[in-house]
Amino acid sequence: MYSIILNISFDSRFFTQIVLVPLQQFSLNKLQRSKDTPLRETLDALSSDQLSPAFGLFVKQLQRGKQLEPYRFLDNQYLIGIDGSQYFSSEKIHCPSCLTRKGTRSKMRYSHQILQAVMLHPHMRQVLPLAPEPVANTDGSSKQDCEINAAKRILANIRSTHPKLPIIITADGLYSKQPFIDTVKAARMSFILVAKTTDHKILFQWVDEFDGLGQTGHMQLTDDKGRQHLYRWVNQVPLNGSADADQANFFEYWLQVGPKVTYHNSWVTDITIGKHNVVELVQAGRARWKIENETFNTLKNQGYHIEHNFGHGQRNLSMNFFTLNLLAFYIHQILELCDPGYQYCRSKFSARKEYWNNLRAAIHIMLFRNFEHLLRNLADPPEIRAP
Repeated sequence: MYSIILNISFDSRFFTQIVLVPLQQFSLNKLQRSKDTPLRETLDALSSDQLSPAFGLFVKQLQRGKQLEPYRFLDNQYLIGIDGSQYFSSEKIHCPSCLTRKGTRSKMRYSHQILQAVMLHPHMRQVLPLAPEPVANTDGSSKQDCEINAAKRILANIRSTHPKLPIIITADGLYSKQPFIDTVKAARMSFILVAKTTDHKILFQWVDEFDGLGQTGHMQLTDDKGRQHLYRWVNQVPLNGSADADQANFFEYWLQVGPKVTYHNSWVTDITIGKHNVVELVQAGRARWKIENETFNTLKNQGYHIEHNFGHGQRNLSMNFFTLNLLAFYIHQILELCDPGYQYCRSKFSARKEYWNNLRAAIHIMLFRNFEHLLRNLADPPEIRAP
């Protein structure tokens, strides 16, 4: 548990301002005790909203240092992917914020879910998380919270934190419905959302009719590996069959290797589509996988142990531990993006877990002046013989 806190405090000068200052309203002398129970009690009572400003501060610092420039895409806008994930589930441990459902053997199962937003780019390995939004029963309502409601809240929070940032929201087929699209437009954002045939039968009928009339755009490209990239698009088609349906722009993509189609997907957007940008639009739509692979998969399987129950609590502890872990991940993404010493040291290890294990082992047996000293010795260790 302490490693989460140390990851942040060790790497970030913002930790004191964002985490320790809010904690001072509680009894900090409890944190000096030998056991970690007082720390858990203090974090449990701390509102998760008090940790969220750290994410906005990191974005502002990256902007100031011109580190966000590589993330500009499609007319200098920023792609933000959103998706939900479950990070806790149990049939015994629970709190008032837990979501509930009947599990196996008719037992009640309790869970915690979040909706995560990350800034991403099709050609950038690093993803930059924004403040997570819990999918939790916290308003006293008997009705379960859901991912779409959390998405509406997170859009409002993003726009409030970054009022002037030009944003394109990209997400899966759950979000390509008119109520959510209207929310995106109200937040002054653009969108690129997956649209499946099963969810948008009327939309695809319109597209096929326009195609039969020769009013759809088509393009085919062959890459250096001989793979075929096929594109189809049409602007201004009804999103659904209702009388007041939004007009959306539709595009579709196939990746063909020899006679076999290895990838196929389709999206709707408010961006006007043409030959000049359909390739970039597809890249933006496909980049949504980065929130699954580069974010959730890394947090769950690459050393962050996001699904481990560090402590559940009765109020905010589970969410606060998730947020602190996410902040540690965010700082490491920033270091991978900006810090040459960190980049050089990381390049010495093939696997992320191996890298963390060596950092941990070095700290256990040696003292270092600072983080730079640790990285330098880990990357190029001096020849030291054991006594």
